[in-house]
Amino acid sequence: MLNKVPEVTIWFWVIKILCTTVGESFADWINMKLGVGLVNTAWIFTAVFVVVLAVQLRLKRYVPFPYWLTVVVVSVTGTLYTDILTDQLNVPLWISSAVFSVLLAVVFGVWWLRERTLSIHSVTTLPRESFYWLAVLVTFALGTATGDWTLELTGWSPGASVLLPLGLIAAISLLWKFGANPVLSFWLAYILTRPLGANIGDWLASPKVAQNPGDPTGLDLGTFTTSLIFLGLILATVVYLTVTRSDVTETYEAAHAAHAADATGDPRKERVALAGFGLLAVATTGLLVWAHSQPHVGPAPEADNTSAVQMAPGQAVKKFPPAKVAALKNLASTSLKDARSGNAKGAHAAAQSLRDLWDADQASLQPLDNTGWTSIDAQMDKVLGTFGIDHSNPPMPPAQQEKELNALLTDMG
Repeated sequence: MLNKVPEVTIWFWVIKILCTTVGESFADWINMKLGVGLVNTAWIFTAVFVVVLAVQLRLKRYVPFPYWLTVVVVSVTGTLYTDILTDQLNVPLWISSAVFSVLLAVVFGVWWLRERTLSIHSVTTLPRESFYWLAVLVTFALGTATGDWTLELTGWSPGASVLLPLGLIAAISLLWKFGANPVLSFWLAYILTRPLGANIGDWLASPKVAQNPGDPTGLDLGTFTTSLIFLGLILATVVYLTVTRSDVTETYEAAHAAHAADATGDPRKERVALAGFGLLAVATTGLLVWAHSQPHVGPAPEADNTSAVQMAPGQAVKKFPPAKVAALKNLASTSLKDARSGNAKGAHAAAQSLRDLWDADQASLQPLDNTGWTSIDAQMDKVLGTFGIDHSNPPMPPAQQEKELNALLTDMG
């Protein structure tokens, strides 16, 4: 079997960043804009990933189209796995980052113990390729977690956030040129392309003016347009690589005496570069600690508020005891009245009581009609979000609170 991974040229990094941008924007478009939901989207792309990976593993050499299709799909899938941990299971991003870091270390450790190499220039057997794709999947999940954690810590906008991974990749490239271990340099840069591409995607897709405090701002192209543009660029690049075969290892070897990336390095320079990586890590940590200490509003959580079914007014609570529904409506009406009159403290207190009553009644209401309960719960979460209850964002303007409370009262008939 010939090498199954493309040669690491400038085209490799260009198309990799394009794929990571698609992973962010396309997942958001299907999940939120189409209303498929986070978990359902993850199941869909897991199934697609299994299919495209099976096709890729059956090939005996690197072929641009199936290889990069697999990268696009795995970028979406890895993003969704991290989003489920964060938005569905409420796992803190620092824990996700730590878990995926350990998991990646385990993958690399087992890969090394079995194959004695982590170089992508020697992916010539099925076990090595399997380890490679497992590592790629984990790097996407890890890159998503660390990138989102950085935004949470700093409150930076997507546009400003592009600069950190871009600067780190540039520094890693300089250390590699100096004599750093090529395999270590490659995988560090590979991980960082995920937050770089995601921040580019968020910057392009986000509205020019934040709707809520902490929301990202950008060029307002939307997730669909951003995905379409980058998928087109990926397709054009893949066509070019298919025609020229410039990133096929065997073609590259014919034009170059040896792989610069795999050339025997200078142990002394590698040790110096390793120290450079350490200093880079310390400097990055210091920057993030400083940014976190500055006044800022963190990004609002990217919650999956998609209801399973859109129900007619009153239909969602039809099977619930009228007395319980009346009590919920009374608290929602009180909160709405106080919000309209400018009594922010009273509106917040009523919304808090509404949340407490809803949570207390879950055990008795949900078994009566799980679909109806899910529908109301999704709208209830939107109401609580406007008050900053169970959400990290500050309270939103009264107009937004009134809008969501009115929607809740309409749902409850």
